[in-house]
Amino acid sequence: MGYNGYIAVEGPIGVGKTSLAKLLADRFAARLILEMAEENPFLPDFYKNRERSAFQAQIFFLMSRYSQQQQIINHDLFSKALISDYLFAKDRIFARINLCDRELALYNRVASTLESNTARPDLVIYITASVDILMERIRRRGRDFERGFDRDYLETVCESYSEFFFHYKSAPLLVIKTDNTDFRKDAENFSYLIDKILSGPGGTEYISFDSLAIDGR
Repeated sequence: MGYNGYIAVEGPIGVGKTSLAKLLADRFAARLILEMAEENPFLPDFYKNRERSAFQAQIFFLMSRYSQQQQIINHDLFSKALISDYLFAKDRIFARINLCDRELALYNRVASTLESNTARPDLVIYITASVDILMERIRRRGRDFERGFDRDYLETVCESYSEFFFHYKSAPLLVIKTDNTDFRKDAENFSYLIDKILSGPGGTEYISFDSLAIDGR
């Protein structure tokens, strides 16, 4: 069975957003839009000194994501599904964490203008994992600018993500704990996720593959 909607995959740094987005795109023969984090020229400096380079890195991400959003808006969803490995609105999570008050005020003026011309997903998949698991996944992928990644910063990011998605109501939301699953290897869990997507979930649903526990609200 096919799928013709727009799915955004989200989650904290290192959780496996891109891997899952690629799997979904393959499964649904969908167009894939990936956040180009490594193309941000300010990101290495940001991880060396967040306070000094946060605003430049944040604005670059905002404009890069907005440019991709224009591709999404102009995409014919009736002809092909679309999968992205980020949700545009999550940009504000990092802005609130990293920018000082004056920078955040300017950022919010720009972001508010841009957000009015972005696409809303038909479904958001928010994948989570413990900080220990995330740190290990970050270590394994071996990006140069992430060497010596700050655990305290990652904990702050995870807490901010949890708060953001606890209140998220703009689209149907699947919240999936992935500590003990790798969709690239766990065919049964991935098949379950596909069935859940095709069932057309509404509201917010929570899935833990530890016990395949499902809850909705």
